Amino acid sequence: MKEFRGISASPGIVISKAFLYNEENFTVPFYKITEDEVDREIERYNRAILSASEELQELKKSITREYSQEEARFLDSHILMLHDPMFKEQVFDRLKSDLSNVEWIVQGVIQALVDKLNASGDIYMQERTMDMNDVAKRIINNLMMRKRISLSDLKEEVIVVTPDLLPSDTLLMNKRMVKGILMDVGGRTSHTAILARSFGIPAILGLRTITRDLSSGDTIIMDGQSGMVILDPDKETLARYRRKQTEYLKRESKLYNLKNFPSETQDGKEILLKANIEVPDELDSVNAFNAAGIGLFRSEFLVMQTGLEMDEELQYSVYKKVIEGMNGSPVTIRTLDVGGDKLINEIAQKNEKNPLLGWRAIRFCLDRIDVFKVQLRAILRASVAGPVRIMFPMISGIEELEKATGILNEVKRDLEAEGIAFSSDIPVGCMIEVPSAAMTSDILARKADFFSIGTNDLIQYTIAVDRGNEKISDLYEPFHPAVLRLIRMVVENGHGAGIPVGMCGEMAGDPMMTVILLGLGLDELSMSAFGIPEIKRIIRSTTILEAEELLGTLMDMKSIRDIDRYVRNWMEERFEFITG
Repeated sequence: MKEFRGISASPGIVISKAFLYNEENFTVPFYKITEDEVDREIERYNRAILSASEELQELKKSITREYSQEEARFLDSHILMLHDPMFKEQVFDRLKSDLSNVEWIVQGVIQALVDKLNASGDIYMQERTMDMNDVAKRIINNLMMRKRISLSDLKEEVIVVTPDLLPSDTLLMNKRMVKGILMDVGGRTSHTAILARSFGIPAILGLRTITRDLSSGDTIIMDGQSGMVILDPDKETLARYRRKQTEYLKRESKLYNLKNFPSETQDGKEILLKANIEVPDELDSVNAFNAAGIGLFRSEFLVMQTGLEMDEELQYSVYKKVIEGMNGSPVTIRTLDVGGDKLINEIAQKNEKNPLLGWRAIRFCLDRIDVFKVQLRAILRASVAGPVRIMFPMISGIEELEKATGILNEVKRDLEAEGIAFSSDIPVGCMIEVPSAAMTSDILARKADFFSIGTNDLIQYTIAVDRGNEKISDLYEPFHPAVLRLIRMVVENGHGAGIPVGMCGEMAGDPMMTVILLGLGLDELSMSAFGIPEIKRIIRSTTILEAEELLGTLMDMKSIRDIDRYVRNWMEERFEFITG
């Protein structure tokens, strides 16, 4: 019996056989060529690119028929990579200088690009290496006339174990037979992780060496809650996890049955529970859990796929699909939040020493007004499809909010002049994720229609701790008295001006924080759709009076450790299922 621990990307407990899907086990040939043979290799390369492009176009048609155009959208970036003139130039230059066969050259050029992205320190850019490897394998397979194994042909239930399951493989796999996904690499924001959550398939990523430690047919236990994987469990462990699996399924069934009940405290206070989404693929999950709307639609996924040249029609079609897919429930679209830890080429080239405090989010949009206006036009045009709210990220003071709102009004006037329809009463709000915004929230509340507290950055900036730095990650503490005081200030100032205050950071979906947030007076909480049932159960089992009494006790405490211990004991007495 051997244990592994990775990153929980999609929840669930699965006990099944392993299916080792390892396309790395073929060897790319290496041989030298003469100068006279370079043209022959170039011709082979061009034929392989043409064949790969045709494959991707057919794959895109197939996926669009089975799912939607948006789910096939990432293949557009693969097609662009195939025809990237800089990539082609590097391959041809290496062919002429190294005089090696083109398969070997393609592998070397791609590996150099992958190494560069991995060295960037940017998680999102590192996860895009999967797309690059997908494209490279497609070219090399065509050069070697090698047919790829397809997960669509699976005939029995398995846990797929692979170094890096490519997005195209995830979309085409037989989802009835794939009960779980384990990967050596990857994180929660990779395409594969997003698709796994969308399909409801448990997934654990970042396991590093698991493909080297097992074989197809081995029995595996995977716990998507904790990120634990157990290979060849003994009888006692197997029996324990079978019981745990049964309990998990019963608990999930009970929680799921709450979906049609109101998210209301025992003394009648309704709290709106909304969902955060990255891509339109997650709409099914949002509706399955009966979310009260989308509290945060992270629109930057469009930029990450296509760069800043994304056109208005593409954005319009995506926003319209999401709004229509919510069947009348409101959709809050956050304008572009690129920069910081979400780098794109146009920003990475700035080589900022401290990107988290640099050219990002609303600062970027106010500087690149051309890009900002295209997005605002697309959102406004889509607003006729249903209720939508616009939210500006990383507002630090009233000047930024007024300038952003002014640009929005300019776009409205342009659309009116062109005779293009849009909703005239779209609520416009801002995220409170910078301490200066929290401290001046009374001023911001006079110009905003709503607040949404982004706790991920608010905690980071308040305590001055990089949440991505493992050495100081223990300092990233939601229970810090300064964080609780800032949240209380924002809620009081928002309510004082008569506007609703929500929360869309990770705190909103943390069961240990739910009662505290009730006591602080939040009107809505937005989280991963899968987290809604558990938060709803806590809300329905609590009164506002209890929550306010708990908060009162905590606000008198001075130590983070004391607050943490007190809250956990308080919650365990009332909600044993959280920690049991």
